[in-house]
Amino acid sequence: MLFGHGDDFYNTTTEVISNFSSNVWHGANLDKLKEHLITQFDKLACYPEPDAGSLKRLLARRFEIKEENVLITNGATAAIYLLAQVGRGSSSMIQIPAFSEYEDACRLHEHKISYFRTSEDLSNLNLEGQDYCWICNPNNPDGKLILRTELLKLIGENKKTTFIIDQSYAAFTTEELLKPSDLKNHKNLILIHSMSKAYKIPGLRVGYILGQPAIIKEVNKYVTPWSVNALAIEASKYILIHPAQFTLPIRKWQRETAEFIYQLNKMEGLEVIPTSTPFFLIRLKKGTASELKKYLLKHHGILVRDAANFRGLDERYLRLCAQTTQENLALADIIKEWLGKR
Repeated sequence: MLFGHGDDFYNTTTEVISNFSSNVWHGANLDKLKEHLITQFDKLACYPEPDAGSLKRLLARRFEIKEENVLITNGATAAIYLLAQVGRGSSSMIQIPAFSEYEDACRLHEHKISYFRTSEDLSNLNLEGQDYCWICNPNNPDGKLILRTELLKLIGENKKTTFIIDQSYAAFTTEELLKPSDLKNHKNLILIHSMSKAYKIPGLRVGYILGQPAIIKEVNKYVTPWSVNALAIEASKYILIHPAQFTLPIRKWQRETAEFIYQLNKMEGLEVIPTSTPFFLIRLKKGTASELKKYLLKHHGILVRDAANFRGLDERYLRLCAQTTQENLALADIIKEWLGKR
């Protein structure tokens, strides 16, 4: 879905004052990172490492796993397409609603696709004959979370199915998720992670796959050399080496989100879908998400995510990611006013 994603900031001619459409930590301070990257500018004159080797080694040490368990990719989306390519022609079950690229990648590589809903009881999930099961946890767009114990039970009981768990939003929850160490006891587990969301660097495109050495070796056959650029590598290494500069205050953000949702829930014209993250879905009872999105952008410079193109949703759904308290309350007031006119 090349042009169907939420943050279409690049595509708007209207000045955006507040951006609620992108699931990225809005408060990251990138000043020190910018200073560092200026000192690394000369690296643009040379080819980067073919496999982002120095970043791979740093991640392996951080997670206390082998380098053979790690593959650096040009964003989490590249990881999704690579894994679908390796499993070309396989059977895949995909959680819905979910990030469209799981399905797009599987269709491109001729997977036989079936679906299950995030609201389903996983203990009743029938994975017989499924080569892969794709799960985003926490899930995009609805922010729903599957508990670690529940996921490990599902993975352990379905050893013939490879589970691709996208944990791009791991920093957006205080719940314990799957760990790199879980790879040791679960050979049918692959983890996808992103550097974009928690550190506010989606423009640099850095993600990684954690998996068994045999899986990583197979995926590597399809990786384009130099697919991760030099500044992306240096930025990621800097972030990992200086974690104190990039701490995401998740509990504070959760409190701000809870207050935002509380204000929205006062309105009779919409329903907020329960979430475990600072982003969440709203179901409008009046009007459509497209109408509200156009109104907010044209009259207030506010960008939101029309979620109608997620499989399993319709034109009533939009996704918001909580911003500052001031921005959240301002948007709540504007939505209340808009609903009152309908």
